[in-house]
Formats: sequence, C-alpha cells, structure tokens
Amino acid sequence: MTTPVAAIDLGTNSTRLLVHDGTDTVERLMTITRLGQDVDAGGRLVDEAVGRVIACLRDYRTVMDEHGVEPGRVRAAATSACRDASNREDFFDQVEAVIGARPELLSGMEEGQLSFQGATADLDPSDGPFLIADIGGGSTEFAYGTTEAEAALSLDIGCVRLTEKYIENDPPRPEELVACLSITELHLDDVAREIPQSFHAKTFVGLAGTVSAAAAVEIGLAEYDRDQVHHFRLSKAAIEDVYRTLVMESREQRIHNPGMEEGRADVIVGGMCILVRIMRYFDFEECLVSESDILDGLAHSILHP
Repeated sequence: MTTPVAAIDLGTNSTRLLVHDGTDTVERLMTITRLGQDVDAGGRLVDEAVGRVIACLRDYRTVMDEHGVEPGRVRAAATSACRDASNREDFFDQVEAVIGARPELLSGMEEGQLSFQGATADLDPSDGPFLIADIGGGSTEFAYGTTEAEAALSLDIGCVRLTEKYIENDPPRPEELVACLSITELHLDDVAREIPQSFHAKTFVGLAGTVSAAAAVEIGLAEYDRDQVHHFRLSKAAIEDVYRTLVMESREQRIHNPGMEEGRADVIVGGMCILVRIMRYFDFEECLVSESDILDGLAHSILHP
C-alpha cells in the first residue's frame, strides 16, 4: 500500500495543499495568503505576509497528520514571490519547522513543466498539442507539448504583480487597464518568439485562480464546485464578457458575483487582463479550464519518482 503524499504550493497569492493516497486525491485546500504582498516594490517578503502563510501551514500540517502523511512524503514548492525575495531562506526555515520539509525554489521552467504535467494528466493526447497558461500571482507560466512539455517559459506578469504596479483606482481607470493589457502583450511577444509553435496548439488550457474564478462567474456558481469548474470550456466571448463586467465594478461590487472569492476580488482584474490578452493574442476561440495543475504535478513526482 502506498503511503499518503502531500504537495504544497507556496504561491504569490495563495497557499495550497493536495493530499493523495496513491489512488485518489483525498484533500485539496486553498487559502488566499498573499505571500507576494509588496515583494515587487521592496524585494523581500513582508512579516505580515509570512505570518499569514505560516498560520495557514500549521492548519495544513494538522490535515496532513490526520491523513498520516509523513514528513519525508511532502514536497513544497516556492515560486515567483520567493524567487524575487531577498529573505526567502529565513522564510524557508520557518516553513520547514512547521511542515517538516524544506521548500524547493522552482525556476520558471520547472514550474511550467510541473503545471503541464498536472494539467494534461487526465487529458486525451489526441486533443493536443496543448498550450498551458498558469496565471499566478507574480508570474505566468506557459508550456507547450502533447504528452510532455516540449517548451516552457515563465513571464513576470501575474494578477498581484499587475495590480500592485498599475492599478491604483477602484474601479480601475481605462488607462490602468490599457497599461496592464499593453505590458501583457509585450511579454506575450516573448512567448511568440521562444515558443512559436504556441500558435498551432489544438487546445488552450488555463490554470489557477483567475481562470477558475472567470469560469465560476460565467457558470453562476453560488459556491465553488470543482466538478463544475474542472474542464469547463470558457469561450472567448464569455471571457470578454466576464472581463467587461469585472473591470466596470468596484471591489465591493465584485465580491457579489457568484463564485467570486472575497480575497481574490482586488486582484482579479489584473488576472483577467492577462487572460483576455492571451485569448486575443493567439486568437483562441476557447479556454479549457483545468483545476489540475502544479500541485498534481508535484504529487505525481513523489508517487512516481
């Protein structure tokens, strides 16, 4: 019998846990902790943000203990916020003391490959080649391939990063939206140059909170339901419609959209700017929403080393 494993994603906007017993996922948790708060401006993790993550991890450690996850069967990954932070090793010390495993600082390439592995594991290869976009808080990873990632690239754009740098008003002003869209386009030029085959992807797959939130709003979910969001097909028109709705609203109005988490409402516009620009840039007609992502890739790597 396989002993349970746990994967933890220390993201810029959220801290997430997946526990897998070798056959099925038995626990999947997400808490918005905003680890990347002010990292772009100050170059370090602020104490308040670190405190939120550590408190969350204490709760996650309790969950892992309940499922019998041993410290040696945990893989924790740190991504964009920690790549940019000068004090990340101090943070890693605190994380290790709580969960019993030291976080690994993933490169953008490694992050993209793990996201691809997780997102495509339950997809039919005949629907490939796939272009995966993982829109995070501090970075967005692209990966292209059919059964494995043939190419991957990390961009320094994310829902938190764009919001902190370019959006000061609530609701955002037109010039702030233009800035987010324009900066995103400049970064997508890098994808076009480094992964030119992206334009020939048969299926575009979108990952992470921005994409899930857009799907939840479009479906009209009163509360999050993974079964309804996972593999939902978001049309380009639906994405544009959700974008227009959210950018016209204040944060206070946005939180009343069905499926909108209160902790995501202040950064969702930045994320939607990225998603909308991707759809326009590559002329995709739809986005396949995947709730399987880097967490699933991390768990798979422990179960199948």
